[in-house]
Amino acid sequence: MRHITDLLKSSIKEINEYVPGKSIEEIAMGYGIRPEDIIKLGSNENPLGPSPMAVEAIRSSSQTISIYPSPDAGELRSVLAEYVGFPEDRVVMGAGMDGVVDTLMRLFIQPGTKALITTPTFSYYEIAVRAQGGTPVFVRRSDDFSIDTDAVVSSIDDSTNLVFLCSPNNPSGNSIPESDLKEILDRSDALVFLDEAYVEFANTQLTHLSYEYDNLVVGRTLSKAMGIAGLRVGYGIVPGWIYKEYMKATTPFAVNRIGVAAGLAALKDTEYRKRTIENVRIGRTFLSQQLSSYCHVYPSQANFIMLDVSPKKSSEVVEKMLTKGIIIRDCKSFRDAGEHLVRITIGKPDQNRRVVDTLIDILRS
Repeated sequence: MRHITDLLKSSIKEINEYVPGKSIEEIAMGYGIRPEDIIKLGSNENPLGPSPMAVEAIRSSSQTISIYPSPDAGELRSVLAEYVGFPEDRVVMGAGMDGVVDTLMRLFIQPGTKALITTPTFSYYEIAVRAQGGTPVFVRRSDDFSIDTDAVVSSIDDSTNLVFLCSPNNPSGNSIPESDLKEILDRSDALVFLDEAYVEFANTQLTHLSYEYDNLVVGRTLSKAMGIAGLRVGYGIVPGWIYKEYMKATTPFAVNRIGVAAGLAALKDTEYRKRTIENVRIGRTFLSQQLSSYCHVYPSQANFIMLDVSPKKSSEVVEKMLTKGIIIRDCKSFRDAGEHLVRITIGKPDQNRRVVDTLIDILRS
């Protein structure tokens, strides 16, 4: 007689659990530091908090939570379509961008198919592929974390259904040039998923290529520039041929009523979004300039920077920062990132100054 655990899909047993950034509560308890003395710069959240308009919208809609939201978050989808400049039937919703990825996996990944992932990058791609029984194929980025387009294309075969590209890339912060993306799209018959979670902080965006290519899906989120990460609101821009199939496979009511209300308000609050982007750009420059004399700082187009703290180990640096009440991210959990890279979310000016002063002391020691 089989054991009850034999019912579990074999593909799930092969998955390494996703490693999130550490929480304030976790550090307060583990290190005996008051929560109010801890700054969390390890998960690329918005340090300004949510838009006041979004908070008010949440209050106003709280009495409606006994009622299901619209099946496709239609009212929010309509505004997002206007925001990205695409028809409504090209925009799909998900519980965070992860939800969009999960639905695409249901559509395109099954045992015997592959998905190409350029590493180091967002680790959930691999989890999502394995969960559907697919095989991830890893193509390592160059030393400067740019993508080798020839290596990507030559790694694609007839069983490769998806290619994941993150731009700006997490954790390195660099963007893919338009010419490189077009080359991959032109030379491949696989579906390309372009993750633009951090695109509002970048100098360029490539969403417009979705008008030219029917094998390009662009993922977006309201977690970063819109500041509602805790509500899990993501969306995608898909080719017309995918929309109907996506609606068959997506979770019903994927975006809840509070998320819809907050998302609508955050999109209207353009002043908040401008402050958020300006805070990131000023802080990114400050951190890069202040730290570049003590370690290698990689150029970033995102709301974080990545540092090489060699000869020190990333785990050592992150641990010492934690004892000072500063949460940053050890990149060793990212496949192929090695043991010397750390990622720091751009904070508010006083937080950035505290990071610089503390980190320089650690790097000097």
